[in-house]
Amino acid sequence: MQTSYQHTTTILEIKQSKFIAHLMPFCDFKTVLSDLKEEHPKARHFVTAFRYLNEHDQIVEGSSDDGEPKGTSGKPSLAVLAGQECINVGVIIVRYFGGTKLGTGGLVRAYGDAVNLVLSEGVFEPYVKEFVYEYEVLYTNVSRIEYLLTQSHLKTSDKVFQTTSVLFRVVGALENFEQFDNETQRITKKIE
Repeated sequence: MQTSYQHTTTILEIKQSKFIAHLMPFCDFKTVLSDLKEEHPKARHFVTAFRYLNEHDQIVEGSSDDGEPKGTSGKPSLAVLAGQECINVGVIIVRYFGGTKLGTGGLVRAYGDAVNLVLSEGVFEPYVKEFVYEYEVLYTNVSRIEYLLTQSHLKTSDKVFQTTSVLFRVVGALENFEQFDNETQRITKKIE
């Protein structure tokens, strides 16, 4: 499986219709859809498809034709995401109608091509399940912990500054935490 952490946009024109495809991390999906509806008030359709893993590691999929004939846009877009084994991403295709009807087969091809185009431009990484742990660190050890986080390929998602210590919320792959925990066991307090 593969995922993308960036927002990528491409434009496909077919018979004067514009298909503006947006690929984004699933966590940004609702916000981007809302922003696009404001940004493109004259667009005819906002076709969507997404795939993500829920808290039980089950794949959740969804799509919407948004007024296009049933099954001609959302499902083909989702099929491309599934075929490329994309996870934790969404696509939104903004369509401006160019005056020429494409027919059901033409719509299926157009939306599939639009998603394939944006995927070819997107930046992907192999999907790795990430975990979140919190560590309490005395102020005197903060710079050492930040260095070790970088060395262990872990990311800090949040820091809470307290009276005598800093609470780090750390995100990363499980094997990276094992290395980090071995390096820091004397200078941190892991909060389960």
